[in-house]
Amino acid sequence: MGIRVVKAGLLTSIQDFGRFGFQRYGMAVCGAMDTLALQLGNILLGNREGEAGMECTSLGPTLYFERGQLICITGADLSPTVEGVPVAMWKPIFIPEGGVLSFGKPKSGCRSYICFYRGLQVPEVLGSKSTYIKGRIGGWKGRALKKQDQIGFCSPYVGRQSEVRWSMDLSLYTDLSNRTIRVMAGPQFERFDHSALLDFLSNPFTISQASDRMGYRLESSPLHIKDQEELLSSAVTFGTIQVPPQGNAIVLMADHPTTGGYPVIGQVAAIDRPLLAQMAPLDQIEFDLITLAEAYELLADQNKRLNQLKRAIAFKYDQ
Repeated sequence: MGIRVVKAGLLTSIQDFGRFGFQRYGMAVCGAMDTLALQLGNILLGNREGEAGMECTSLGPTLYFERGQLICITGADLSPTVEGVPVAMWKPIFIPEGGVLSFGKPKSGCRSYICFYRGLQVPEVLGSKSTYIKGRIGGWKGRALKKQDQIGFCSPYVGRQSEVRWSMDLSLYTDLSNRTIRVMAGPQFERFDHSALLDFLSNPFTISQASDRMGYRLESSPLHIKDQEELLSSAVTFGTIQVPPQGNAIVLMADHPTTGGYPVIGQVAAIDRPLLAQMAPLDQIEFDLITLAEAYELLADQNKRLNQLKRAIAFKYDQ
């Protein structure tokens, strides 16, 4: 026994860190859009960091708990409640048997993550539990969750609820009020007009409503390249910023294809991919250019702080 879906929400799917090692065959990595939120939720529960959880987009689901379980809600604040009573995010909470978890109005961000103690009983496909909706594989039957879906727990929490009292310093997570995304120069950066580079680094971009887990289409002044020489297709990744001939940039996201043939003006730094993942259509963003060395330093500092949290939480669960 586990949870039963009463209402599915706007787009709720099972996601872990993604499906790696198969891009050479054309298989998308997929995985959580905001891997940091998923990672933190699992750390707080003493789980494997990449354990699969539920990714809830803008309008969260309503879940009936057929058995009591310890969970943690992270990422966007979609106003979670249990039996109508608001519950805390960023800390383990116990939902009793018969409890109903639901969500209300989005307060910040657009993707919330529900992590479950020891994870959910869904099969791995090519080493991952992530849902690839367009490929119809992984997760729960290769699709977004629907009403009446029933998903079991890998292992119920049998400890005492009174023993789980810790929460997390929110400075470990990204500031969702920020609208500046740090990027590194892409391989075709110097091939763009000077005016296009100025626009790229000084003008705001609006995330189009025609955006999804595959990519964010950005609306602003067209970014023109000096020449329209055809490029050979090359590898792309989460955060690659491509510019098609019409000049409107596209930021590739979690369900991105494995290769692309458009000029690449920039690459989103890994440290800011969670922030970008929490942006919704019609949100505005700006880009700030940093070096690869700066990006590595920012990520190393974050990993150092995450390791400190992991050691502290592991000690608490071991007691």
